[in-house]
Amino acid sequence: MKRYASGDLQELVGSIAQAVGVPEEGAGILAKSLIDADIHGASTHGVSRLHIYVRRIQKGLIDPRAELIVEKKKPSILLADAGNGLGQVQSTKVFQSLLPMARTSGLAAASIKNSQHFGSLSYYCNQAAEENMILLATTNAEPSMAPEGGYEPYFGTNPLAVSFPTGKGYPLKIDLSTSLVARGNIIEARKKGKDIPLGWALDSQGNPTTDAEKALMGTVLTMAGHKGYALAVMVEVLSGVLSGSAFGRSIGSMYKDMHRKQDVGHFFCLLDLAAFMDISFFKERIDRMIDEIKHSEKRPGVEEILVPGERSFRKAQENLKNGIPIGEETIKEVEVLCREFSIPFFLRPMENGESF
Repeated sequence: MKRYASGDLQELVGSIAQAVGVPEEGAGILAKSLIDADIHGASTHGVSRLHIYVRRIQKGLIDPRAELIVEKKKPSILLADAGNGLGQVQSTKVFQSLLPMARTSGLAAASIKNSQHFGSLSYYCNQAAEENMILLATTNAEPSMAPEGGYEPYFGTNPLAVSFPTGKGYPLKIDLSTSLVARGNIIEARKKGKDIPLGWALDSQGNPTTDAEKALMGTVLTMAGHKGYALAVMVEVLSGVLSGSAFGRSIGSMYKDMHRKQDVGHFFCLLDLAAFMDISFFKERIDRMIDEIKHSEKRPGVEEILVPGERSFRKAQENLKNGIPIGEETIKEVEVLCREFSIPFFLRPMENGESF
């Protein structure tokens, strides 16, 4: 993979978003969120998603100028209708609305309906950590995962995430799908014409497969069997049932259903640390916990014990210094969009050792 400057990527993605009708502020939010995912190594939620967002906007399946409608509001509760707008844009608006509410009440929660795929959950959770807050986030998604014991997709990969501020220079971040692997990994394997490991997915007949195409027609498997299944149910209720959005098989597929909206739901629960204890005291305690974990006795052959979020932080530091690795297939899609909208394609791969 060739590496590209994050600033150049963000500028170009923002220009493409504006060209397809996204207002300047929203285009900036979308571009920032996609590049942030790539910076942290979550390429399945990064620039690789831009092409399908653009195509769905062009077909009228995403409203690029949608207004966020607050249907219900209490001192610490929001019920928001995303208006079939871009998930990243509308969810960022909701998060920004929750911040002052959480500072006042100590806790604020939001349920969001009528939305789309909204990128990496840790993008929002890490922003909360920067504000010395804790955000628990969940989202449902298009059917791709069967309940334990079945093979017909019902749930999405139904991720959940939370980030905790620390004094270590990076947040303690948990961001995981309730599937064994994120479906984006299988999509990426299909794009590259590669097989997937046995045990990731079943085909449409319920048989184990290593064929990425067959896996996408079948089902990914839950993590930890019935435990992942139970967490998927929890996320479906919080994100879909509670919000009033679609749930289960009623959710539209971003790639397959190019004739109807997705109607995805999200759930945010934001806690203000200062309502519980002095922030510096919390960071002192969580840093001590991290130190104790990292200094635990290591298994044979293990050089270092990492805490959640540490690996992606190191990846981000590397990518900010050396450039973000972007797959050839994704760069080709960006080039196509640039030609289509008469936008100069100015990206060039970073040379070894070149800084920016």
